Amino acid sequence: MNKVVLMGRLTRDPYISYSQGERQMAIARYTLAVDRRMRRTGNPGEQTADFISCVAFDRAAEFAEKYLRQGTRIAVSGRIQTGSYTNREGQKVYTTDVIVEDQEFAESKASSQAGGAGAGFGAPSMDRGNADFGQPLPSMPKPDPGSAIGDGFMNIPDGVDDEGLPFN
Repeated sequence: MNKVVLMGRLTRDPYISYSQGERQMAIARYTLAVDRRMRRTGNPGEQTADFISCVAFDRAAEFAEKYLRQGTRIAVSGRIQTGSYTNREGQKVYTTDVIVEDQEFAESKASSQAGGAGAGFGAPSMDRGNADFGQPLPSMPKPDPGSAIGDGFMNIPDGVDDEGLPFN
């Protein structure tokens, strides 16, 4: 199985090109800076991110052209594809790209603007039900772990209605 899931920020605006032929297809190339999950050893010159080349085709590329900008935090899933070519100096160059199958925003527009990283990419709202991703969630009372019923399940605290639960 060849499956990759990444989350990171675009290092620059996507480069868009179009294929030749009877049916032109958009091709977007961009690089994601993906933080490494490791403890920092304190070495000031140590790299803490990997820079991963991504390629999106057709509608995914058109989406990238329209909405993705430098600093935008996105989640990408796809597959790894390797290749090689000979450059002008006659040296063989090996390539590794993630072929994007799915891409989506990993933060709200308000969060990206507040942090200054991906200022204003102008994407449509990603409304999922009544959630407002730009606003903090209302606080709910924390259940007391000692209030578990004999079957191992906790009692639902007062003030939490059934509609606020993530399941029905």
